Amino acid sequence: MAQVNESIENAGRDRILARIRSGLRVPAPKHTAPSAPVAGGVIFAAIVDPLARFCQECALNKTECLLTSDLGASAAAVAEVLASIPTGEIFVQDAPALRRMAALWQERAIRWSSEGGPAETSQATITRAETLVARTGSVVVSSGCGGRGASIVAPVHIVVATMDQLVPGLDEAFARLRASGAVEKNSMLCLITGSSRTADIEKIIVMGAHGPRRVVVVLATG
Repeated sequence: MAQVNESIENAGRDRILARIRSGLRVPAPKHTAPSAPVAGGVIFAAIVDPLARFCQECALNKTECLLTSDLGASAAAVAEVLASIPTGEIFVQDAPALRRMAALWQERAIRWSSEGGPAETSQATITRAETLVARTGSVVVSSGCGGRGASIVAPVHIVVATMDQLVPGLDEAFARLRASGAVEKNSMLCLITGSSRTADIEKIIVMGAHGPRRVVVVLATG
């Protein structure tokens, strides 16, 4: 059997290793911290209008944001969204506010989270939000909405929220989650920024790759 000349077979690797060894002979300069904090210690500019910023970010990340006057109007807005999707069962978080709103959705078969997790055939899930983040247009949901499957199984995820849940940034969102006990009460907290998508193959965006193709936030401003 002919012997393989390793020096030829691994010539490329040897060149790379030689460059690494050469680079390691000279210590890299140490980076020093700036003498003064950036912009007085503030990294991001303050958000003057959280609602306007949230709507702007939602438009950028392909989240539908429907503003309503109150929860009654939100129930009607959810009914309109349900009318636009195929018939079939919907999965709903078993929360008092959603129970009251469900009177307008009676033409749909409803599976409540108290009855188990969402079925793979569920056409939509409807959940409450733990909080909304204006700076990124993000929604935070927890396992209390029916487990992790509630935010990823169905092709449409509808999130019902109110203005008191909207905070400027992530720091405020985490503080709210800790203060409300959501961190201790739930096994999972999920930060959702836009509908699921990927561009791994041929750099072509495919919606709904790992979760809902459509995320709708119904936000009562009154």
